Amino acid sequence: MPSAWFDNTVAWISAHPVAAGGLVFLIAFCDAMAVVGIVVPALPLLFAVGALVGLGHVSGPYAIACAALGALLGDALSFWIGHRWGPHLRDHWPFRRYPQLLDRGEALFRRHGSKGIVIARYVGAVRPFVPAVAGMLRMPLRRYVPASAFAALSWAAIFLAPGWIFGASYDAVAAVADRLVLALLALLAVLALAWAGVLYTWRWFADRADALLARALRWSRAHPRLGRYAVALIDPNRPESASLALLAACLLAIGWAWFALLATVVARDAPLLLDRKVHSVMLSLRNPLADRLMAALASLGDAVVLVPACTLVLGWLLWRRRFIAAAHWLGALAFGLALTAWLGAVVEMPRPPTAPAGFGFPSISVTMATIAFGFFAILIARELPGRRRVWPYLLGGGLVALLGFARLYLGAHWLSDVVGGALLGIVWLLLLGLAYRRHVARSLWMRPLAGLFYGAFAVAALWHAPHAIDPLLARFRPPAPATVLAVDDWWQGLAWRALPARRNERDASRRWPLDVQLAGPLAPLQARLQARGWRVQPQADWVATLGLLDEDRDPATQPVLPATLDAEAEALLLRRPGARPGQVHVLRLWRAPALLDDGTPLWLGSTQTLHYTRPFDAFGLWQPEADDGGAHLALRAALDGFALREAPHPASGNVVLRVRSDGR
Repeated sequence: MPSAWFDNTVAWISAHPVAAGGLVFLIAFCDAMAVVGIVVPALPLLFAVGALVGLGHVSGPYAIACAALGALLGDALSFWIGHRWGPHLRDHWPFRRYPQLLDRGEALFRRHGSKGIVIARYVGAVRPFVPAVAGMLRMPLRRYVPASAFAALSWAAIFLAPGWIFGASYDAVAAVADRLVLALLALLAVLALAWAGVLYTWRWFADRADALLARALRWSRAHPRLGRYAVALIDPNRPESASLALLAACLLAIGWAWFALLATVVARDAPLLLDRKVHSVMLSLRNPLADRLMAALASLGDAVVLVPACTLVLGWLLWRRRFIAAAHWLGALAFGLALTAWLGAVVEMPRPPTAPAGFGFPSISVTMATIAFGFFAILIARELPGRRRVWPYLLGGGLVALLGFARLYLGAHWLSDVVGGALLGIVWLLLLGLAYRRHVARSLWMRPLAGLFYGAFAVAALWHAPHAIDPLLARFRPPAPATVLAVDDWWQGLAWRALPARRNERDASRRWPLDVQLAGPLAPLQARLQARGWRVQPQADWVATLGLLDEDRDPATQPVLPATLDAEAEALLLRRPGARPGQVHVLRLWRAPALLDDGTPLWLGSTQTLHYTRPFDAFGLWQPEADDGGAHLALRAALDGFALREAPHPASGNVVLRVRSDGR
């Protein structure tokens, strides 16, 4: 599960706890330094450190002390720099490159005084500038030091706490829901990456728009023949020039990336190595709870969800007699759909093994979602004031990221299909956006239109997603096993040994022994076990999982979380009370990664003893414990009368119980 790099880092930190404190100090110190703190990713780094604290590799008080001391001394250095240069601080490199951050820091400090030192600790890019501003404005040390010390200590504790809690509860949660945790973390990481990419790209261009326009004008005057086309976009007398220049620059960069990807895909006529690796990783993350969430997210790109919102926008534009905007809106959607369908028919790309026919390069759902949300952002963004113009783009980027990740998770597309669809959609909407912004200067009544579009999309998504989950999961099931075993060889010979002896997990604690092999239908076995005191637990859904937070709920009614075997969800989960309170025996059965030659279904199972725990007294979990074989013996006793055979598996030494439920 964790990468080799992560394993090596944990091993190094465990062997050098004092040096690990120095690393924490360095992270906090650099994050607090003026200018340097802008580029230091303190939040993810401190989350990782907190996770190591929770896992027991680093002392918690020591980590907090090192982080607080680093933040305090980093702030002190920034304060000294501001005090040393005073009002001339703005004239020195590198501060003169960030006048807007100094202005925001000064405004925050003047508004809140000493409290501004504490507030700034939690305000992103302004954080490393406020101490320098305090020094520049000659704040007395008797007021600065207590505020800075309190801010550093509280910041260290608060920023380490989420990772600390995660690390402390990881072992308990990962024992039964490791793939779910990983899938959710990967989803959040992709969403954060898309959000940050859109936000910081927008801010970078917005902060440099005037300088870029001036440079482009100088170039156009030096090259009159080519420059006249640039001047058409960057007329200094038009307030839209900055937006047009931004769209044009993005078009050049993203267009180049799109054509490079298209050329690579066409030349190879096969999935890229990265495509196969990502598909393999996503298949390894499959989990029944994550499956349902991802299927719901994957349905956001369906026509049933997008078409009503897009149709209402078109009708509103026509009603308001905004015919040029309506034409561009209709052209964006219609031509985008036609171009994507044509590329899918022309570019021959083998489908992933989990994808049915009709899914290819590029992804139609990702392309159309990108075009719809991207061009709608172009329609309404200029009606928003200042930096709030980025919000429609953030919403669109976040939704496309969720949709693309969900379809990768389900195995509907290769990574090239998703990235190609997003890039194609961006290139097309940028082309159309340039044309629209260049010729349409009238303002748009944005609020009702935005409410109509986003509201219709939300209503359609909430209605459609619950109905789409099961059909989507049925379409994107993991591929059927290719290994075929002879029935007689499995029952009387040694072919049963070819089946895995344990779950295929990196963490040894989650390599549960597969000590049951069943040939035949599940119904007779289920009926016998229910008659002997076992009960079937339906596969836990999200409603049941959220019930784990109810501290007043009887542990006997708390669900056992589902698990997977090579991306296969459990076909059957049975449980019975254990020998003592707070203990249960369970039997999990999955479809085996092999077939019997006469068509008899084959299943693999694992017997476990679970105990009830409440990590941090926040939620309840049935967690596996070291088993003395009690669950296996209870199962064998309950199946008396079935055709049974037992033998130790040579790969693990565990006794494997083979059962026939077909009456043969």
